[in-house]
Amino acid sequence: MKHTHLGRSGLIVSRLVLGTMNFGPQTEERDAHTIMDRALEHEINFFDTANVYGWKQGEGVTEQIIGRWFAQGGGRREKVVVATKLYGSMSDWPNDTFLSARNIRLACEGSLRRLQTDFIDVYQMHHVDRRTPWDEIWEAMETLRAQGKILYVGSSNFAGWDIAAAQEAARARHFFGLVSEQSLYNLTERAIELEVLPTARHYGIGVIPWSPLHGGLLGGVLRKEAQGVRRQQGRAKDQLEAKREQIQAYEDLCDDIGHAPGQVALAWLLAQDGITGPIVGPRTLEQLDDAVGALDINLDDKTLTRLDEIFPGHKPAPEDYAW
Repeated sequence: MKHTHLGRSGLIVSRLVLGTMNFGPQTEERDAHTIMDRALEHEINFFDTANVYGWKQGEGVTEQIIGRWFAQGGGRREKVVVATKLYGSMSDWPNDTFLSARNIRLACEGSLRRLQTDFIDVYQMHHVDRRTPWDEIWEAMETLRAQGKILYVGSSNFAGWDIAAAQEAARARHFFGLVSEQSLYNLTERAIELEVLPTARHYGIGVIPWSPLHGGLLGGVLRKEAQGVRRQQGRAKDQLEAKREQIQAYEDLCDDIGHAPGQVALAWLLAQDGITGPIVGPRTLEQLDDAVGALDINLDDKTLTRLDEIFPGHKPAPEDYAW
């Protein structure tokens, strides 16, 4: 496994991030524990979750699964950089959502209980809260950090403007601010190249792409369709027909260079400037093992150019749309 610093921090994390959103809804707890053990065998030390994962309001199912895995001991908690998120509704009561100081405090306490840990390595805001001022948010985060309950703060799904506003508010308070940003980023969805990536690079914030295979669209979907292996759903189902020609060209290129489509999609992300590591969300051990193979792929300039031809990206703003 290759490792790198998370943004400008001293924290060292694996270049693949274990996503846990499937733990509970699609992957049973025993299998989830086995996958996490295998991740450690691969030296994947960065695990991502959220208080709403598990999709049973208020229960934090996925965090509980991870917490019971930590409780088995054997150095599991000590070896893992755990990142969780807050923002989504944990109840129907009005203050159990978003980024008020109250919810930041209570959501953190809830995640700590479910994860069975004393601290969260990276506490992430799952979305921007446009109604809560940054001074309130940062004061609450500073308090948690002073109490030793969190070490770093991250964001998710922020626009470039939101990242800049957050960092300038943190700078005024002499606070470290954001260390990471999670964004939708893959070969078919490259909008963050306009402003999010340049902003993150400017502020020294590590970027963690989610949905690197775009729901399976970049994972050999046409090959699997021909084999009758898997019925498409979600993003892959919604976009397959509109992008069938692109996906066919992509899979043909993967065949030409002798690598699996899913591994090529991950290797492309790993080759992008400013990317810490993509989130892989395996449902099975086999999917995790396949993802690790991407680390051994070095895409040459010819292949990178061809990928840009198939899936055109963006120049940074404003050059992308202005003279």
